Amino acid sequence: MIPVPLLVCVMAAWCAVYLADTLLRSSATHRISYESWLASRGLMLSPFHLRWQTTMFNRLFAYCARINPRALYLWFNSGLVFGIVAMLGSVVLLIKTLQQTLAQMTTDNPRIGGQQALQVVVPGVNLPTSQLAYFFIALLLSGVIHELGHAVAALREQVRVNGFGMFVFVVYPGAFVDLFTTHLNLISPTQQLRIFCAGVWHNFVLCVAALAFLFLLPLFLFPMYSTGGGALIIDVIQGSAADGPRGLSVGDIVTGLEDCPVRGVEDWSSCLSHLSHTPQTGYCVPAASLQPSWAHGRAFKRLDGTMDCCSNNSLTDLCFSYMKPLGKNSREREYACMPVRKMVTGTQVCRTDDDCAAHSHATSVCVTPSLENQTRFIRVTHPPNTHMLFVGYPPHLQYAVSLTNFVPRFGFLHLDLPVFLETFCKYVVSLSGALAVVNSVPCFALDGQWMLNALLEATLVTVVTDRQKRELIGFFLLLAGSALLAANVALGLWMVTAR
Repeated sequence: MIPVPLLVCVMAAWCAVYLADTLLRSSATHRISYESWLASRGLMLSPFHLRWQTTMFNRLFAYCARINPRALYLWFNSGLVFGIVAMLGSVVLLIKTLQQTLAQMTTDNPRIGGQQALQVVVPGVNLPTSQLAYFFIALLLSGVIHELGHAVAALREQVRVNGFGMFVFVVYPGAFVDLFTTHLNLISPTQQLRIFCAGVWHNFVLCVAALAFLFLLPLFLFPMYSTGGGALIIDVIQGSAADGPRGLSVGDIVTGLEDCPVRGVEDWSSCLSHLSHTPQTGYCVPAASLQPSWAHGRAFKRLDGTMDCCSNNSLTDLCFSYMKPLGKNSREREYACMPVRKMVTGTQVCRTDDDCAAHSHATSVCVTPSLENQTRFIRVTHPPNTHMLFVGYPPHLQYAVSLTNFVPRFGFLHLDLPVFLETFCKYVVSLSGALAVVNSVPCFALDGQWMLNALLEATLVTVVTDRQKRELIGFFLLLAGSALLAANVALGLWMVTAR
């Protein structure tokens, strides 16, 4: 469900703005000056919609349109080809996404249908409120770059740009350019297609540029931040499995989970996944230090069938199991309750007793923590501190901390700077790519409508000579594309808010 506090704040803000606008417009003394003030600043206000338009960027657009005409011709022709391919690809992608959504709706298993390529984003529902700034800034940047492409392409084709503007609709920001319609109707369909495809082309280029920056970020930050030496803890959830005096702290560098080395965040996740799906690791301890279970009480069976031998409810002891030799070819499983930190500190990991014999000259036994199903005992290495000992479900440890690959080389550097750059680039990649896909859909009121009309005029003029028939074909194609997009949005919203 949509969070009520967020909805109340948005509604209250828009009601306050609209009430102030209504009062000023109805005031006999302030109406004229207020409307003049709005007009002089290019502002327009309507319910849940604020719009600003200016001509101050027209000179910049004209300058960009004159840079290397030959290169610009190749650039926007590339955009034309990309726009046509994207229009076809967006339809295929929406059909696939709709099939996945329907598959998820008809089953109780959310994994059926796989990860969707396109998802409806609702702030506060499937978008954390802590990341709203990333989302809105990246969305606004993607919109500005999109409209920049339209403006420069239009001026190159001798179409006048009346102005550039930005708007806020409910909570979503965006941008637009106002083109002179008369000039636009006089140029050829191919020229129109270059203009209409320029927006999605620039979104695609921005997506690729952000992806390249994200990939090269370790190189760009190399003088200030190092990578490959471990995963740096930047946040620990209070009261979680990793919190506490002997837990993890902000600034710790995790270098290993059991015998799995951790060189970065990807290793951290893969090691936890590996430990979740493999049997519990054992530890080599001297046979002389083992005490049988009767020294602390009789071993008993838990409800899940596993054994426990610690009856003193101690938080520092743990029940270990091992194979006790009875004779030449006979062995019996025995249990011992031992102080866990003393037992595993500095010991070698093992799977069988033979592993211990290969690494130790003294008689050692491979002991394994006796735990409930899916519960694991994990040693977290974060030098120079002693190991953090975790007993529980491994995904709980993963969700308890936030990590980054970037370790500051100097003390004055902020831990969150690389995280900010990484997160922002990821949002730019996803949102700019989504704008390129959605605007390519042959749908009413989107770039895809004008792209389709111009494409039909450029390709069907010799096949279908009657203009009204071409317009009728375009209308039905737009109707189908609009229905496809609307179905994806409606079902996507239902999936996000209802589940």
